[in-house]
Amino acid sequence: MSTTQGKFVWYDLMTSDSKAAESFYRSVIGWDAKDSGMADRSYTLFSVGPMMVGGMMPISEEARAMDARPAWNGYVLVDDVDVYTERVKAAGGAIHRAPEDIPGVGRFSVAADPHGAVFNLFETASDEERARAAPGTPGHVGWHELHAGDGPSAFAFYSGLFGWTKAEAMDMGPMGVYQIFATGGAPCGGMMTKMPQTPAPFWLYYFNVDAVEAAMARVKDAGGQIIHGPMQVPGGSWIAHGLDPQGAIFAMVGPKG
Repeated sequence: MSTTQGKFVWYDLMTSDSKAAESFYRSVIGWDAKDSGMADRSYTLFSVGPMMVGGMMPISEEARAMDARPAWNGYVLVDDVDVYTERVKAAGGAIHRAPEDIPGVGRFSVAADPHGAVFNLFETASDEERARAAPGTPGHVGWHELHAGDGPSAFAFYSGLFGWTKAEAMDMGPMGVYQIFATGGAPCGGMMTKMPQTPAPFWLYYFNVDAVEAAMARVKDAGGQIIHGPMQVPGGSWIAHGLDPQGAIFAMVGPKG
């Protein structure tokens, strides 16, 4: 079995303006971008040097009809998308897009946990494991955070589905408990019950940057917004949350700088 089974292995942005979003993330995160060359869909690949880190696609007409908004999506690797799709439903989750092949790449489905936070299931068509960057490498995803409908039941759902395990739990007082989780190794994310003012549960992905304050300035210069931060977190890193010009939420983590 792959050592990345049950882990986030890919991320992509669904956006209302691909050209503008590409320019924004090139400037802010430092990614390179190129067309994937897929014949059946428009898809841009983001990379850091030779390493692919994610992708981008326009919001489809079907998704627009369902009032889909620009958003980042994470893909969890499984050995059989069809089987896990059924497991999601059996555990009280929902399937927004049935299993579908991406020729030469793999198979995926779009799922949601019982409170509505969206994530994707992914089954690779290749036996080769993609190279992984060292923790903290700028341009790569460094943390995965679920703003859950209910933190404890969300953890039960994901741990039952993927075997994720609990790491440290932090009591944040009125904000509740922040449960750090691991996916077969070192801690890679956290879960908390969302704030009452947060409209709906969602996954937030943190991009590693070389200096958070400098990256915040780049966000503003490129037409985005900072909605939270900078704030220091346990371990000494600093974080900030932002909105890209099309309205997709993302986060950054790194030294304050």
